[in-house]
Amino acid sequence: MVDNKKVLFSAMQATGNLTLGNYLGALKNWVNLCDEYECFYSVANLHSITVRQDPAAFRKKNREILTLFLAAGIDPVKNCIYYQSQVSAHAELAWILNCYTYMGELSRMTQFKDKSAKHADNINAGLFTYPVLMAADILLFQADVVPVGKDQLQHLEITRDIAQRFNQIYGDVFTVPEPYIGKSGARIMSLQDPEHKMSKSDENPNGSIYLIDDPDTIIRKFKRAVTDSEGCVRYSENQPGISNLIDIYSACTGKSAADIEKEFDGKGYGDFKLAVGEAVVDVLKPLQERYADLSKNKDYLDGIIKENAEKASYFANKTLRKVQKKVGFPEIIR
Repeated sequence: MVDNKKVLFSAMQATGNLTLGNYLGALKNWVNLCDEYECFYSVANLHSITVRQDPAAFRKKNREILTLFLAAGIDPVKNCIYYQSQVSAHAELAWILNCYTYMGELSRMTQFKDKSAKHADNINAGLFTYPVLMAADILLFQADVVPVGKDQLQHLEITRDIAQRFNQIYGDVFTVPEPYIGKSGARIMSLQDPEHKMSKSDENPNGSIYLIDDPDTIIRKFKRAVTDSEGCVRYSENQPGISNLIDIYSACTGKSAADIEKEFDGKGYGDFKLAVGEAVVDVLKPLQERYADLSKNKDYLDGIIKENAEKASYFANKTLRKVQKKVGFPEIIR
């Protein structure tokens, strides 16, 4: 616990383009969490290299994502926003925790199976031990809560198992984290495959609205969005495409599904798609303007990156030193 607040940790990988789903489902809701929690938000670039990256493009993507965190309104003074790779305690603790994690546990991880299928030519050890690094990310900051979607619950469970196992051996070392249950963010699905979540790694760029898409691109993608044959704007399990568009319009305007159905009663899908696209353009405009301004201010960004890396390292190293002492490593003589 820091400053009598509970600690919250979350991270996003430094690959792909952040989407409207990332914003409405997570970033938008992160903005005010600092009122209740001490928040640590990481650009998870150590996780990203389980897949081969082009170094120059990867370096640029790291900075883009951190800048988008700021552009979304996350205050770098009230929150700690940092690059995972600049806090070496992540990798150091991950190695120690590897020695307290069982092969059977890791082999049951669904994400390892999924990623192995996608990257059959590069099934590396990092891909297999990925959940241990994620556990280290969370446990380093003694996080009380972690915002997770259904696809990440399994990783939080193994984090809890590792923490409890370590505590049983060495005493009360780690806080055992709980899933963060707060105001639920909008669950935004792909515009081309509404049965699946909008993803920054989607191979079809028309399925996702990226936070840095220009207005014309956003409108064009909504015009191409998959709907159905019923021809009416109605929220229904039988209309996943239209229901997804209603969710997006609702998240952007604050209108209920019932109000949206009334607003577009008797109107065609073309009118509705255009309205949703325009609502998204309006929501993203201030974020995109802040992103453009921040991107021009190199010294300001560099200062934030340096200060937040130092803050994250301070808290992370407190936990790491405690763990090192518990397992019997010699103390550092200063």
